[in-house]
Amino acid sequence: MPNDPEGRKGLDSFQQSRIPQARFFDLDAIKDHDSPYPHMLPTCETFSEAMGELGIRRDDEVVVYDTAELGIFSAPRVGWTLRVFGHPNVHILDNYRLWVREGLPTESGERPPAEKTKYPLPVYDSKLVISFREMKELAIDYGKEGAEEVEILDARSYGRWAGTDPEPRPGLSSGHLPGSKSMPFQELLDPETKTYRPASELRQIFEDRKVDASRTIISSCGTGVTASIIETALGEAGFGDPNLRRVYDGSWTEWAQRVKESDGLIKKVKP
Repeated sequence: MPNDPEGRKGLDSFQQSRIPQARFFDLDAIKDHDSPYPHMLPTCETFSEAMGELGIRRDDEVVVYDTAELGIFSAPRVGWTLRVFGHPNVHILDNYRLWVREGLPTESGERPPAEKTKYPLPVYDSKLVISFREMKELAIDYGKEGAEEVEILDARSYGRWAGTDPEPRPGLSSGHLPGSKSMPFQELLDPETKTYRPASELRQIFEDRKVDASRTIISSCGTGVTASIIETALGEAGFGDPNLRRVYDGSWTEWAQRVKESDGLIKKVKP
């Protein structure tokens, strides 16, 4: 479970309780291992190999879920990853906590390896992703006449966004991208069940933040995981054009290591 505040390991939770016949998609393993940043998207070859190892076929309907403790956390990132690589039928269970509460079937223990499949080499959908280079261009042009107007929504806590609280990674500056808006991902979830709030409430949250639905909406966070919670919430709310929703893959961990506050590219809220 990447970035889990309690430090729990996803495989341990998977072995303790899961839906029968579920497979474990490891975000800490299915990623770009050549990148210095924690959870960058894998290559097409790595993705294809991982899906084959999991026994998944291109035409399989895939349902992704988190642990009962988390409710909704990294499953949206997995779902988004599958969509980036063109898997056609992907859903997110909302959520396993309710599944367990309602007494639906579960199993535990080590799961035998799945029967491998030959998953075809996918096509990477760059429209769903925004790169550091593109983000930097937007940040440099922010506020200038004629600049592209976008919405950047940040899933980290307000304190980290504002620059008043430290980042969990030592030596990494907190703060935010120019023009971004604070939208802690927890606000999009029911505080008790950790399911997504109803679509009407999600829309109201976006409207209250004055998010312009006609613009490209970019979701960001610490490492690109909880940004996908925002991206999925936009879809659930029917807010904005689905063809204009993107996730900043490297998110703040990449940004704060590649730009300088002295260049005006790391903003903080003045006390």
